[in-house]
Amino acid sequence: MIYRLVGVQPDGQQRWTGYLGAVLAFSAVGVLLLYGILLLQVYLPEPWGHKGMTPAFAFNTAISFTTNTSWQNYPGEATLGHAGLIAGLGVQAFASLAVGMCVAAALIRGLAQYQSEVIGNFWVDLVRTVVRILLPLTVLVTLILLILGVVNNFHGAQEVSTIAGGGQTLLGGPVATWESIKLVSGDGGGAFNVNSAHPFENPNPLSNLVEIVAMLLIPVAFLRTFGVMIGDRKQGWALFAVVASLYILATVALVAATTVPHGTVVQAVGAPVEGTEVRFGVPGSAAFGQAATASGDGAANSSYDSFASLGGAVLMLNMMLGEVAPGGAGSGVYGLVMMVLLAVFLGGLMVGTTPEYLRQRLQARHMKLVSLYILALPITVLVGTAIAMAMPGQRAAMLNSGSHGLSEVLYAFTSSAANNGSGFAGFSGNTTWFNVALALAMVIGRFVPIIAVLALAGAFAAQRPGVVTAGTLRTHTPTFVVLTLASTLLLIGLEYLPALVVGPVADALQ
Repeated sequence: MIYRLVGVQPDGQQRWTGYLGAVLAFSAVGVLLLYGILLLQVYLPEPWGHKGMTPAFAFNTAISFTTNTSWQNYPGEATLGHAGLIAGLGVQAFASLAVGMCVAAALIRGLAQYQSEVIGNFWVDLVRTVVRILLPLTVLVTLILLILGVVNNFHGAQEVSTIAGGGQTLLGGPVATWESIKLVSGDGGGAFNVNSAHPFENPNPLSNLVEIVAMLLIPVAFLRTFGVMIGDRKQGWALFAVVASLYILATVALVAATTVPHGTVVQAVGAPVEGTEVRFGVPGSAAFGQAATASGDGAANSSYDSFASLGGAVLMLNMMLGEVAPGGAGSGVYGLVMMVLLAVFLGGLMVGTTPEYLRQRLQARHMKLVSLYILALPITVLVGTAIAMAMPGQRAAMLNSGSHGLSEVLYAFTSSAANNGSGFAGFSGNTTWFNVALALAMVIGRFVPIIAVLALAGAFAAQRPGVVTAGTLRTHTPTFVVLTLASTLLLIGLEYLPALVVGPVADALQ
């Protein structure tokens, strides 16, 4: 019925250019619809609508959720009504996640087939992703969160009496419904200003664990999907080994940075507890932050700006990797494949053979597209940060000066371009300049890689298959996993080390 409604032939196929055109058109319509909802909510009574979004503000938010970034320049409960949360953000969280998964599926088809002009049908992929995967999964997660005590209603502001005899205004909302969508979709935006640190969103340590699993579920499962779709599950396990290694390495570094006592006050309390949520403790806050920045979700159950400086550096590195450990749902897979193709190319150069991956020969045009993908993120992040730091008016958005202030701006552009959406709370991005600049970073960080990925899928699909010989590089072995890890870490070091040194590392040394 959906296919008939939108005029799609389920057995129709598209070339990569047609697939890309459908992706861009669908995303553009999503931006316009969400932009209109955010501006028109002013005409709705509370709690269904709220007043206060300027055109630049609404533009930034519409771009944010359509690109699966979930960057929020606003306190959720004070700015967004129930209609904006459900009909606006909720729909775009589903849609933007589905786009990433569709692009990943198209790339896998391109790798798995030969001498073909087509890579699938975007509209069919979109419908199947939403109906068969996202809707059932989010319903299940919603039910679990309801059982664990997450709030779900359509209430407005209510005055309640506190234990101490005072008064407090509490807001309700369709929180459990939204929470499942934001976690599974990798969109990460909070119904409340403090996101998953709010007890209505994340009431206890068990719900905290469920939310961590929900963020990682689809990105990790997609690694198995990769092996199944190409007909070689060992390749999927090789990707999983890369992801697991990077994730464990970052988790150990983050927990160490946030639990090792340093300084008089920190030693007195046993760990850097400033900014962490007391219900979860330092380890629970660090584990959530690791999952949120490594998965591309961007949710938060604590204040990342208050993490130890090196802990903040680890959060940034998770995003600077291109969020490939495991990254976003779909986007993590195609980002990881780009790192694998780079490793294959370097391995071929070292042993003097034609680089091949899954019987697909890598040629100059392929590596140009891989280079475009790899360079889009660091150029956007570093150029955007440099421009912002060079302008006195934009430096005023930093709560802190010096290296920590630089870290706040660097984190903002990294989070936006990597389509993560988390932020350092000391940074106030709700200015016209930052609303536009960060929105552009989101667009570049989302769609330039998608263009490169789909062009690569089309180029691979049209090739003749290579011949596997004794000299062909085996891409499912532990040696190749190590090569991919080394290539990824070396690349990120070359791109971001100077910025990290003058930002969070200098902040830690102070």
